[in-house]
Amino acid sequence: MFNRARNINFKTLCRPIVCVPKHKPPDHKDIQILREFLTKHEKVLILTGAGISTESGIPDYRSEEVGLYARSNHKPIQYQEFVKYPKARQRYWARNFVGWPRFSSIQPNATHFSITKMQKAGKVTAIVTQNVDRLHHKAGSSNVIELHGTGYIVKCLKCPYKVSRDELQEVLLENNLNMKSNFGMIRPDGDVDLTKEQEDNFKSPLCPNCESPLKPDIIFFGDNVPKQRVEQVRKEVSSSDAVFVLGTSLTVYSSYRIILQAKEEKKHIAVLNIGSTRADDIVDIKVSAKCGDILPDLCNSL
Repeated sequence: MFNRARNINFKTLCRPIVCVPKHKPPDHKDIQILREFLTKHEKVLILTGAGISTESGIPDYRSEEVGLYARSNHKPIQYQEFVKYPKARQRYWARNFVGWPRFSSIQPNATHFSITKMQKAGKVTAIVTQNVDRLHHKAGSSNVIELHGTGYIVKCLKCPYKVSRDELQEVLLENNLNMKSNFGMIRPDGDVDLTKEQEDNFKSPLCPNCESPLKPDIIFFGDNVPKQRVEQVRKEVSSSDAVFVLGTSLTVYSSYRIILQAKEEKKHIAVLNIGSTRADDIVDIKVSAKCGDILPDLCNSL
């Protein structure tokens, strides 16, 4: 599908980047605590964040030294900026177009496969993820609620039209045959750095039905999670008997309120994350370690 993008430097696209922040090896005692947590509970809701995708090569925003905010002064696009300004959409789509081949080719890691294994064993009832990368789906998980949407679907801002991101890439390739790229770091939403000339010459996609702007089905900063999705998550939390948080600092309120609900309903909550989280002082268990160093061992003992 990408053989026509002759000017895109695929060696650069695949260049490995360290995305996992510094961390200590897991402590045996911590592993045992989490093992007991999973053994005790039969209906576990899992909440995941960017910290599990860093192990696949997608950087997060906030990690010290390796997160996007630590590496650059880049700020993710705001919802109102995308909706109001054609130039902002043009810049976004140009970068997303060039980053898509690598972003869409990234594969799940041991953490994603471990979650799937726990789900198939009947331990996990639902997976709520803040990630837009669909790595849970690639790993074979089911009942995945994409809290912040997905980069794999694109929708019209005015009419019901929607299209897969892979299909749209073909259209963008046809309309931007001379696009060139040479970049070093992909961002959590598939964005990359381009020159101003590259951005200005890019032809943004429009809806084939009404010629209105197209937007990835992602909850941009400044936008709200749809009420129907919020209610779906609430029901899943209520029907579970525990919440297991993996790879997120819970900084964004849309994820933090899940913990507040679980706490209010007296659910047992465990957090596995490198570094501190917003909920450290209210959860039952907090382990600071890399998810991929612990989860596969936990799965083997279920």
